[in-house]
Amino acid sequence: MTTWTDETVAVAGVDLHLRTAGRGAPLLILHHDIGSPERVPFHDALAERFTVLAPSHPGYDHSARPAWLRSVRDVAAIYQWLLAERGLTGVTLVGLGFGGWIAAEMASMAPRDFPRLILVGAMGIKPERGEILDQALVSYVDYVRAGFSDPAALERTFGAELPTPVLEQWDINREMTFRIAWRPYMYNPTLPHLLGGVKTPTLVVWGRDDRIVPLECGERYAKALPHARLVVIEHAGHFVDMERPAELARPVIDFATQA
Repeated sequence: MTTWTDETVAVAGVDLHLRTAGRGAPLLILHHDIGSPERVPFHDALAERFTVLAPSHPGYDHSARPAWLRSVRDVAAIYQWLLAERGLTGVTLVGLGFGGWIAAEMASMAPRDFPRLILVGAMGIKPERGEILDQALVSYVDYVRAGFSDPAALERTFGAELPTPVLEQWDINREMTFRIAWRPYMYNPTLPHLLGGVKTPTLVVWGRDDRIVPLECGERYAKALPHARLVVIEHAGHFVDMERPAELARPVIDFATQA
């Protein structure tokens, strides 16, 4: 089993919880808006090939909530600061859902700094035909259920009986999402215009059955980013990393290790 190290790192006056594991080139993985389970097989698979940094977003899970934080781009700037503080270069970015939006913002801020960018079911771009599922219209439990194509995958990830601490954390994380991504909901109208300058080779990955962020958003990302290609994983919903960890890890590792 992969051994993870937990620490608290102060960045921009915020106490960030950071988990690290593995060895090799650095890889920053940014989690979903619901947070991240304690054990994620997808993370463990990446740690076999990379030095993985897996922070909790400010205001989510184990990180402190700064009163001044107001936008996803603020979070992206905090992570840029974290990488600079650690003297890390050549970092591969992997963004999952909400974390994919943050990763895309980071790439737009530093178009040449990252060797690889991987966006999995990323928010951040407004769909032209469908809609990003509005968390305000459903319970936080139903929102998570909507993220899985197979209900059994939800049970494998979180258990048959959802633990009370997990439910409470989903609710807290949702409130933080409303604070920084409410108007407009889950997208940045300027982001598509800024992605054209990104020089980073990009892999866009989507679950075929994503009911939270429409596949057309993946198509828009692949079109907006000059060096991107789209891969669709069958029988997977929005939380591809939890539902199909092996099927996601293979293309991610192959792409991130290309010469």
